[in-house]
Parts: sequence; structure tokens; C-alpha cells
Amino acid sequence: MKLTIREIAIFGMLGSIMYASKFLMELFPNVHLLGVFVVAFTVVYRKKALYPIYTYVILNGIFCGFAAWWIPYLYVWTILWGVVMLLPRNMPKKIRPFVYMAVCAAHGFLFGTLYAPAQALLFGLSFKGMIAWIIAGLPWDFIHGISNFLCGILIMPIISILKLAEKNTEKTL
Repeated sequence: MKLTIREIAIFGMLGSIMYASKFLMELFPNVHLLGVFVVAFTVVYRKKALYPIYTYVILNGIFCGFAAWWIPYLYVWTILWGVVMLLPRNMPKKIRPFVYMAVCAAHGFLFGTLYAPAQALLFGLSFKGMIAWIIAGLPWDFIHGISNFLCGILIMPIISILKLAEKNTEKTL
């Protein structure tokens, strides 16, 4: 996965856009475009989508602190990336938006559950304690999943814009 200077610049900007979008939407808890960006970047850039994803994760740590809450970020976005990587690339065009929106929503609904094992390890929770932590967060996961589904309507337009930009860049090089 050797990167060109152009890709380094693009992936840095895309990771920064992820961070800026999260920062701008912090007024609304568990409503953000991060899942949308992860899905779109993965569809367009495949394995290389990990670069903007982890640029976002590092920026989040730099500006918000490398604390216990940050540790699960090292894997929760990679899980969404991995699920999208497993989706067939030749899905019928009519169902793509719904599949991408559903995957994005599922990640939101499961966010607390995916986050919980790290919290349990970091704070010494028993299995029962971890389950209680998950249950306590279900209302927030519900908001997260619904908002991810609704924001997911932006996935296909972002994919189109990125593909168009890539195509136009190839013509000029």
C-alpha cells in the first residue's frame, strides 16, 4: 500500500474533514457523519481508506486527549471498514444506497457494544458489569443508529464526488 504524495495530501485532508465534521456536530450527541465517511472512503479507496480513518483517530486524540475513551477508537472504525470491505463490489446499483445505509446504521446501533470490551478491560468491569454498561448506553446507541441511517443518505453522493475527483485527477496527471 505505497502512497503517492498526492494520496498523502488527499488522505490527510479527508481525515481532517472527518474530524472537522465531528467537531461541528458535537452539539448533537451521537449524531455525526463519521460512519458515512468511513463507508464512502472504503468503497472508493478500499484498503487505503484506513489512512484517512486513522488520521481522524489520531487527530481526535491530539485535540481531545489520548484518554481511556479514545482507546476503542483504535478498532471501532476498523470494524465498520472491515464490514464494508466484505460487501460485494458488484451489488446492483439500486440496492447499494440501502445496503450502505443499513451497514452504517448497524454500526451506530452496535457502537456501545463494540466499545464495551475495551471499557471493561480498562476499568476492570466483570462480564455482568460490561453488559450493564451496554444496557445503560442503549438509548444513545438507538440515537446513533437512527442518525447513522438518516445521514447515510449522503454516502452515495460522497462516493460519486470522490470517484469524479479521482477520475479528473487522473486526466490531469
